[in-house]
Amino acid sequence: MSVAFAKIRGTAGVEFLFRLPQPHMTIGVLALQGDFDAHRHRLEELGAEVVLVRKPEQLDQIDGLVIPGGESGTFLKLLGKEGFEKLKQFVRVKPTFGTCAGAILLASEVENPEQHGLGALNIRIRRNAYGRQVDSSIREGKLFGARTSGDPHDGALPPDAIEMVFIRAPKIVHVGEGVEVLATEGSDPVAVRQGRAMAATFHPELSEDTRVHRAFLDLVRNGAD
Repeated sequence: MSVAFAKIRGTAGVEFLFRLPQPHMTIGVLALQGDFDAHRHRLEELGAEVVLVRKPEQLDQIDGLVIPGGESGTFLKLLGKEGFEKLKQFVRVKPTFGTCAGAILLASEVENPEQHGLGALNIRIRRNAYGRQVDSSIREGKLFGARTSGDPHDGALPPDAIEMVFIRAPKIVHVGEGVEVLATEGSDPVAVRQGRAMAATFHPELSEDTRVHRAFLDLVRNGAD
C-alpha cells in the first residue's frame, strides 16, 4: 500500500515530514468460481485485507470488489436473482474491478452470445474473442498512466510495457462515452475504467506486475474522482 506524507513547518522555519495514516481497506473477491485465490494473494501482498465473498450479505462489509475470471454465464447462475440484484446495487456505489469474465459482467453490452450484465461500463464486449483455452497466450501491451483526458493517445504520458496473460479472453469491441482506456494490446483496448468500475480482459493476477491491482486499490482509496 502506498504511503502518504505531509510537510509541517516548525517555528524556526524548519520543515518536518510526517507520515499520514492510510485508510483501512477491506477488498472482497467474488469466490464463486475462477482463480479468485490469485487475486487474494496479490491484494494481500499490496497490503489490503481480503474477504472471499460467497454470500450477498458480505458485500455490505467491503470497500471494493474484484470479480475474477471464470465463465460469465456460470457466474450469473451461481449468483441467482438475489445475488445479482445485490451485486448490481453494489457496483453503482462502490469500486469494482472485473477481469476476463468479470469484465464481461460489468459491460453494458455483451455479444457472442448476448447476455445481460451489470451495466457498470459503457462498453460492448465479445466473449471468447481470442479463441479457446488452447489459444491462450502471453503478450506485451501498453499501460497508460494518469493523463489529462481519457484519450490514451493524447501524449500526456508515454505508455509503459506490461505483460498480459490472455485465457479464453473477451475483446472490448466498442468503447462508449465516459470510458477511459487504461491499457491496450495492439490497437485493442484491454483495460478500461468508468467512474467506480474498472475492467481488464486479461489476467493481471497471473503476472508478476502489480500495477493494475495498484490502480484498483488507488480507485478504492480515492474514489471515482
